[in-house]
Amino acid sequence: MRRDGREHSGTEHTERQWGTAHEGDTRREGLRIVRLANFVTPASGGLRTALRELGEGYRAAGHDPVLVVPGPAAGDERTPQGRVITLPGPVLPGTGGYRVLTGRARLERLLRILAPDRLEVSDRTTLRWTGEWARRARVPAVMVSHESVEGVLHTWGVPRHAARWAGDRLNSRTAHAYSRVVCTTEWAAAEFLRTGARNVVTAPLGVDLARAHPGCRSGELHRRIGGGAQALLLLCSRLSVEKRPGRALDALSWLRAGGVDAALAVAGDGPLRARLESRARAERLPVAFLGHVADPCALAALQASADVLLAPGPAETFGLAALEALACGTPVVANAGSALAGLIGPAGETALDDGDSIATAVRRVLARPEEPRRAAARARAENFGWHAAVNAFLTAHEAAPLASSHPSALRGAA
Repeated sequence: MRRDGREHSGTEHTERQWGTAHEGDTRREGLRIVRLANFVTPASGGLRTALRELGEGYRAAGHDPVLVVPGPAAGDERTPQGRVITLPGPVLPGTGGYRVLTGRARLERLLRILAPDRLEVSDRTTLRWTGEWARRARVPAVMVSHESVEGVLHTWGVPRHAARWAGDRLNSRTAHAYSRVVCTTEWAAAEFLRTGARNVVTAPLGVDLARAHPGCRSGELHRRIGGGAQALLLLCSRLSVEKRPGRALDALSWLRAGGVDAALAVAGDGPLRARLESRARAERLPVAFLGHVADPCALAALQASADVLLAPGPAETFGLAALEALACGTPVVANAGSALAGLIGPAGETALDDGDSIATAVRRVLARPEEPRRAAARARAENFGWHAAVNAFLTAHEAAPLASSHPSALRGAA
């Protein structure tokens, strides 16, 4: 039965497969916040980090978060971010391993068993139907916008006017389907607001300021990864079309042609990796392809040891990798058309969507004295702790916030 006393129907098989909604649960006054997310893999970057940090924050605030994601096989485990349920889901072709939740009837049965007090959805395309389910079930539902539809379509080659038309239609339907739409920046919210949506709220993400810190910097790692080059650039990104990873190689080529002794490290994987590796070999560019860096401490050491992080994606709505780099004291050069242009402030530079412009911005950053530029980066990141991010999301859910005295709040403190 639901906690409100209403009976479920057709859930016997699902209960045998997944257990009851309250298995291993303890009585609490908080809300059960069920979170659905697609496009999450072990090698995912920003989205996986955000889901983990928010889940841990929800638990610390006394709530009961349950995350449902696709995977190669079924799973159900208790983790620091709450209960994580994995449903078998197929790989989406051409995405480099991303999976999606399929089988609407199966997911509806699971939702009935979980009996959420709140629903949070991180996929505005294939899971948009859950907004209607939540309305029928009288469950307040939030859609989290992690990308710009117009921006992504345009990077895939769709003409700007057509991308805007398609984005406006999808965004209007999304805003209508959910109680609230949560955007991580004002830049991301703008494409909803222009459709007339009135249920949009802004909730910036955060960074673990204790883990990502300038003290992680290693001169030995800089020399080893950069091959002894004077300047080490870092691209920390999924290697897919919308992220524009080729622009990092373009910028490196321009820099070296202009006499700058620079090398590039690429942390991330994706469908474009083989093509980028082939190009780097053909052009004899000093690029180290590191693949997905799973260890958060190793990633922080890499981010701190670089001289500049490149964020060339034009459709970024926040950019957690860039924020982590700033926390490590590493300035960022970002695409001027993305949300990062407003996020990095004086802690970096912006550039147009071409290698020459990015290279010019890198030169401007490197021309600044090292100590002040690294201090400015860290100072900027200290405005984005996870404590504030968790409470912003809980406010969108109309849920009790995380107390400032809770020990977990210290992870996001300077």
